[in-house]
Amino acid sequence: MSAQDDTLYQELVEHQQDLLVKFSPEGRLLYVNSAYCDAVGKTKEELAGSVFMPATNERYSDVMATRMVNLFRPPYTCQVEQWISSKKGSRCISWSARSITDGKGEVTAIVASGRDVTRLKQEHRRITKRDEELMILLESSHQMYFTHAPDHTLRYISPRILALLGCTPRSGKRLWTDYLTDNPINARGLERTLNAISSGRREPPYRLEFYGKDGTRIWVEVNEIPVVKDNKTVAIAGCLVDVTEKKKVEEGIVEAEILLKEYGKNGRMDQTGEETSGAFSALKSIFAHGKNENDADTAMTSDNGSK
Repeated sequence: MSAQDDTLYQELVEHQQDLLVKFSPEGRLLYVNSAYCDAVGKTKEELAGSVFMPATNERYSDVMATRMVNLFRPPYTCQVEQWISSKKGSRCISWSARSITDGKGEVTAIVASGRDVTRLKQEHRRITKRDEELMILLESSHQMYFTHAPDHTLRYISPRILALLGCTPRSGKRLWTDYLTDNPINARGLERTLNAISSGRREPPYRLEFYGKDGTRIWVEVNEIPVVKDNKTVAIAGCLVDVTEKKKVEEGIVEAEILLKEYGKNGRMDQTGEETSGAFSALKSIFAHGKNENDADTAMTSDNGSK
């Protein structure tokens, strides 16, 4: 290489925005470019022969050391992130490193290029924090949310739904239909979902019966909306509410109405036109009994007072 080529190469390396370093197998810096010096706030003279690793915050040192072991075995490469303290504050550098070998598998030096990804990391943290706050909001509401693909494969399911159904990671169930009981009403609910997928239009709410923990049966009310892109349903998003107790109350009311009708058919009227048997008559007799006792107590008190 000519002196001119060497100068051109040196200028090219020195004017790179990425951080460039070369260090020995023991981790001692052999070369750093100007971008690296600016990042750590030190001169080349100060950095010469210093250890590459101490620039990392202590909590990341073990992770870096573990990953850099790959530099000493084929394919002699690794990628790692390093948080450093700089004049701009704490910065995250994403390093791509490769070993230089002597042809016999022995590492003689390591070269690495680093790029400042702090802004991306901060943005990722903001998104993660926002998602966590959103999840807290969603999980605090009465509804429990889910999404599934048109083929019924679950994409997202609320942790509360998992707890309600007693789902386990190793259950082998991937489709939401795997949790349905054999109740005929489920077929009508599935038909609503299929209609929403094919038409791209929202269907009215419907109820389903699922298997819960220990084989229990759970009733839910489902509201769902098809997600449509380019005139095609790509997903179903919805929420459900546990209505198991409500269902029991509704069934109890229906049974009570049937009993009251039966009692009404068998009821008889006395001379005053009032029913002498049946459910309402029985209720009246209970309250009347209590009233008579109170009237008797009042009468006895009055008699004692007059004496």
